[in-house]
Amino acid sequence: MSVMVVAVTMTAALWVSSAYASSITNRDEKDWKVTIIEGTTTKEHVLAPSAALEGICQKGCVVRLNDNEKDEYELKGSETVSIEDGFLYYDGPPATAVPKAEDADRPFEPGSK
Repeated sequence: MSVMVVAVTMTAALWVSSAYASSITNRDEKDWKVTIIEGTTTKEHVLAPSAALEGICQKGCVVRLNDNEKDEYELKGSETVSIEDGFLYYDGPPATAVPKAEDADRPFEPGSK
């Protein structure tokens, strides 16, 4: 029983930590070298066409494309972005800013939240 509780707790912790992390998708037709600079840690990845990096940059980072210091982008740690035509583009709001499904069809009423 205690092993199951530990496994569930670990799974929940991993899900929560990646739920608010950034992701990058390569929408170009060529590979891109992506460098993630988070504090003093640097990680390099080669992102193939249509591939994605998930769960990166949880506390904010700098993303560099193809080692070019002029192609640096600062992420706060919850963005969904993509590479298109050699540039990094913002795809959507952080998960916390997305309205709940049950609120999507309800019209906005002044004074309501």
